[in-house]
Amino acid sequence: MAKNNGDASWRTLSLKGFLKSKGLKINLESLEKLKLVRFSANHGKITASHLCINNLLSKIKTETRKTQEIVNQSVVIIPGRGEPSRVVSGKGEYFCVCLSSSMAYPPGEQFEHKEIDIASLPSTRIYPENLPVHKVGRPPKQKLMDEFTGMMKETFFSDDPLRDFKDQTGSRKIILGLQSIFPILQWGREYNLTKFRGDLIAGLTIASLCIPQDIGYAKLANLSPQYGLYSSFVPPLIYAFMGSSRDIAIGPVAVVSLLLGTLLQNEIDPVKNVAEYQRLAFTATFFAGITQAALGFLRLGFLIDFLSHAAIVGFMGGAAITIALQQLKGFLGIIKFTKNSDIVSVMHSVWGSVHHGWNWQTILIGASFLAFLLFAKYIGKKNKKLFWVPAIAPMISVILSTFIVYITRADKHGVQIVKHIKKGINPSSMNEIYFTGKYLGKGIKIGVVSGMIALTEASAIGRTFASMKDYQIDGNKEMVALGLMNVVGSMTSCYVTTGSFSRSAVNYMAGCQTAVSNIVMSLVVLLTLELITPLFKYTPNAILASIIINAVISLIDIEAALLIWKIDKFDFIACMGAFFGVVFASVEIGLLIAVCISFAKILLQVTRPRTAILGNIPRTTVYRNVQQYPEASKVPGILILRVDSAIYFSNSNYIRERCLRWLTDEEKQLKAKDQPRIQFFIMEMSPVTDIDTSGINALEDLYKSLQKRGVQLVIANPGPVVINKLHASKFTELIGDDHIFLTVADAVMTCAPKMEVA
Repeated sequence: MAKNNGDASWRTLSLKGFLKSKGLKINLESLEKLKLVRFSANHGKITASHLCINNLLSKIKTETRKTQEIVNQSVVIIPGRGEPSRVVSGKGEYFCVCLSSSMAYPPGEQFEHKEIDIASLPSTRIYPENLPVHKVGRPPKQKLMDEFTGMMKETFFSDDPLRDFKDQTGSRKIILGLQSIFPILQWGREYNLTKFRGDLIAGLTIASLCIPQDIGYAKLANLSPQYGLYSSFVPPLIYAFMGSSRDIAIGPVAVVSLLLGTLLQNEIDPVKNVAEYQRLAFTATFFAGITQAALGFLRLGFLIDFLSHAAIVGFMGGAAITIALQQLKGFLGIIKFTKNSDIVSVMHSVWGSVHHGWNWQTILIGASFLAFLLFAKYIGKKNKKLFWVPAIAPMISVILSTFIVYITRADKHGVQIVKHIKKGINPSSMNEIYFTGKYLGKGIKIGVVSGMIALTEASAIGRTFASMKDYQIDGNKEMVALGLMNVVGSMTSCYVTTGSFSRSAVNYMAGCQTAVSNIVMSLVVLLTLELITPLFKYTPNAILASIIINAVISLIDIEAALLIWKIDKFDFIACMGAFFGVVFASVEIGLLIAVCISFAKILLQVTRPRTAILGNIPRTTVYRNVQQYPEASKVPGILILRVDSAIYFSNSNYIRERCLRWLTDEEKQLKAKDQPRIQFFIMEMSPVTDIDTSGINALEDLYKSLQKRGVQLVIANPGPVVINKLHASKFTELIGDDHIFLTVADAVMTCAPKMEVA
């Protein structure tokens, strides 16, 4: 290369020699002033001459076609502080030296034209030779029984439920035990008149909402109206004593009522065999409670988390559409209506009876009061202080519509009414539960499914309001409380109950302080059963349909679905799969699709974990995903890969093949650019929480494959579980302890000087 006019020659044998020529010691303080970002070599050497950095920058700007070439074939040293002062270039490659002010050459200093040996420049960052490399530590070896006990404790008793019992006297332990089973004994000691006033207002408010809803939800479950009221009397009392949530309002809910009604009528006709249908309903409720209580007692509540949030959003939305379509029978006054719940069957039934089945008086009543209910809900949303307006609107609608039908005798003109609601409190149903016979198995199956869905809904509601008021609820205790509530309910003529979101929201906004609001609501329902039920005789079915339609509209969460689409497309598929499954098939099919897609996502994430190529963030020792951080530069001759999952039998072969594929692709790119080949393969294992024998076998196979290619496998930052298993399998002896490092930076610093010059 031609020498620039006026330039004398200079010589630097290595970076070490360069520092010595400036009178600097080879230590961390000196080296921190120089940061090596990227380098490339032509047979290990480049010819250099003086060039001002401004000339280089202008050259990059004007010759845009060569910009990528300049970036890929350059050595750049950036100071910690100070202005850039010198650039050396040669043969299409650039060796950019940016020095701090304390290291800058005087403007008139002359340099000797020589060759620079860069074979010793190791990586994209210069590390001092005396920086210590930390070895990966091994945790103390545990006994098998201790390890097993620790694993079981973390799995089933992660919240350490017995922590309050430690170092307590026997009598104190008994008291704590009773308070654990009946939380009311704990918070009841601090109960006062101020809290009661809030609970009284909240209880009366949710009672005005629940009474008309309960009558409608009972019809949704194909049961007589009084069973809905029964289910808002006994279960809330049980929960008030055993539940830990202050805000959740207990009673029948639309989705569980629809699910239960659909599953039950698939087994027994609710019209022809009323008694057997009711017995199967009580049996399903009993086993729903047993399922819930067992999950809580055995601390298996994490099982309900397998139904993802996205699947629940889709399932609830589809169930809301299905419930609303089912209400068209009462809303339009249709007598003959399909028993199927899919949208095609329902719409065929609706339009098939348009000329002879619709009743205009019924439609007028239903549409008028539905508009009133929606307007009341709008007012409540606009002004939070008017929360009581949508809460009492259903009761007002029932009273007005009942009065209108009574004085106009609209029931004589085709308007269908509730007719008789049995008066009195819950009769015992203990003898009606199937404990033997052909319906036992069917009752267990229906109970397990409905119990899980009810538990999922209650759990979500309880957590939501607990976080809003900043208090903790015990998930396992909640399951036991809900389970025992349904077991007792099944013996007192109730069907499956759970937390209602609409009532809980009203309860929260009405200022409830404790679960006493449930007791107040229960007492109001008791008075209704004893005194008021005959007054509901002329209540039109259309108003019940309007109340249910108004209630389930809020279950269609379009904003949540759009957010799911933005965040995770696979979650959106699960959401839509559950939604369309419920709408176009049935509730159970939609639920099955939701569960299957949720499991499919888990399996996909386990069997196909993410992997990422890492690069060095300039001026740091941090290595990050080059796709996430485009400024991160790869280390010449070293491929750094991070595995973002535990390595098990289900994904070990995929990880091994993916590693080799990454290596093949990288070598092709390097060969095309005439750059040094890969000599070290660093696997960053900090996200790898565990590894099994299949995973270790896969690492051994990977090591052998890399050896055949002349590439050394290096492990960085394995966790305690992983490093113990690697030592136990003697894998560490296979690759050598000197190829296992605490950090990627340590691995690069150690491996870079060992690279052979291509």
